[in-house]
Amino acid sequence: MIQYFNHATLPQVGIALAQVLLAWLIIIVVARALGSAFHLIGQPRVIGEMIAGILLGPSLLGHMAPALSAHVFPSTILPLLSGIAQIGVILYMFLVGIQLDTKVLKQRLGTALAISLASIVAPFVLGAALASWLYPELSTPSVPFTEFALFIGVAMSVTAFPVLARILTDRHMQTSRVGATALACAAVGDVTAWCLLAFVVSVARARPGQALFTVLLTGGFIAFIFLLARPAIRWLTQRQPRRSPVTVGVILITCAALVAGLATERIGIHALFGAFLVGVVVPHDSVLADEVRNKLEDSIARFLVPVFFAFTGLRTQIGLVHSSRDWLICILIIATASIGKFGGGFAAARATGSDWREAASLGVLMNTRGLMELIVLNIGLDLGVISPILFTMLVLMAVVTTVGTTPVLKAVSKS
Repeated sequence: MIQYFNHATLPQVGIALAQVLLAWLIIIVVARALGSAFHLIGQPRVIGEMIAGILLGPSLLGHMAPALSAHVFPSTILPLLSGIAQIGVILYMFLVGIQLDTKVLKQRLGTALAISLASIVAPFVLGAALASWLYPELSTPSVPFTEFALFIGVAMSVTAFPVLARILTDRHMQTSRVGATALACAAVGDVTAWCLLAFVVSVARARPGQALFTVLLTGGFIAFIFLLARPAIRWLTQRQPRRSPVTVGVILITCAALVAGLATERIGIHALFGAFLVGVVVPHDSVLADEVRNKLEDSIARFLVPVFFAFTGLRTQIGLVHSSRDWLICILIIATASIGKFGGGFAAARATGSDWREAASLGVLMNTRGLMELIVLNIGLDLGVISPILFTMLVLMAVVTTVGTTPVLKAVSKS
């Protein structure tokens, strides 16, 4: 009675599924292998997974073995990989929201606000200034300069809260004064940076005259989450006994995150914002939050997030950065991002009473970007705000600043 497929399309669907499963399997194996290798040398696994994604793309595999690359990652499956990657990022941002501990924020709120604000404003201003030079070099007249400058500013301002937390845990610093302050700063900075990005996306996606309407809808959605959804979620967590299965609660709150993601996508900003906000209003220390992390975190981190890294790698073409001028621009981008983040964090930490070593450690930690930066860059590329060559340069900046965090932090701590 209902015919979704005819006899001609069924073999095509089977071939596409087989290709997706092959690509997915290779992504997981390579990401886990490189993640484990980087863990052995004292780096977070996520760095190895980021680099694995780039190596699987045209920068290495596509260059060294183009036939194999075309077989493993044919263009026909890229939309399917993109869908898997987007689902992984939406759920990952939901988990990032759940990991935000508001108690840490309250303990050192004044210091955290000062440092996070400085480590956002300084790179944002430097990035916007750099954009005035990059715009004629790497952009087109079809992209308004204001959107371009705002996006570059936001891209320079991001700190990767989960990667930073992983680095601190690996070094047993999460409960120290520096660690607690860094986590609080990253939490405040994450929320601020995502709000800035939401504004930029709303401006970029809206037609002329609709940007203000999109921003107003976004404000209304945020108010709904904190004024109505938050009490309902707290009521749900309080009714959950300590020793009982919470599968229903996990399903409900995860569905709420997906619905919120759908709402923000319809509003005109990215779906990950809605999922992130739902995670933020889930009590961090509740049984429900623990169960969500226990049931979802490993699956998302091991099976979905690597697909996002690989999809990013397939869009990263290091070969586009070929001339000495291109590499000089890339180095300038890395230097601007690092000076802004480190300088802003260091200056604010010194102004709020930290000694130079503690201030330097905080500045280094604020320069961690990781997955969060890649999410921002993919949004910019999808919107057409940045070109493929600038996307590649900014991906290299994200990798370099993230890889450099642990060794520089060790050097600062020992000095």
